[in-house]
Amino acid sequence: MTLPKIGILTVSDRATQGVYEDLSGPAIEAALRAYLATECAYEKRLVPDEVPLIQSALRDLAAAGCALVCTTGGTGPALRDVTPEAMEAVCQKMLPGFGEAMRAASLAAGVPTAILSRQSAGIVARTLVVNLPGKPASIRVCLDAVFPAIPYCIDLLGGPYLEGRPEVVKVFRPK
Repeated sequence: MTLPKIGILTVSDRATQGVYEDLSGPAIEAALRAYLATECAYEKRLVPDEVPLIQSALRDLAAAGCALVCTTGGTGPALRDVTPEAMEAVCQKMLPGFGEAMRAASLAAGVPTAILSRQSAGIVARTLVVNLPGKPASIRVCLDAVFPAIPYCIDLLGGPYLEGRPEVVKVFRPK
């Protein structure tokens, strides 16, 4: 039996240069493992804040059969923050409601700078791509806000059926 695949793409100049350890990618994996009752295989990538490299990694993860790719980093207003632009250029459809929900959750959690975040989501082939912030604590706040819709979105794309752990997160699928 082939396990469903999930991609995790960390976008960070400093982590790729070894200035600091990538804590965001592992934070995404930990959150997804906590949410999902379905066993999955995780494909991880680390790239600098360069549009062509981000685009290539997203295309590669989609081509590798990832049902979901979560990116982390590069969603702020700084000049090197280019993840949303790179993602949008490779997506066939954008899902701006994801970014709206994540910003609302962050604001509700008392993060006034959440309005500076440019997170979004989109579809690359049959892969759902969700941009998350780079701060590990913010990743969980944002994933808590949007994860209930992720398995159903993957269903609609013809992807694998992902079951959540009801004691951790309530996955929503219309009846």
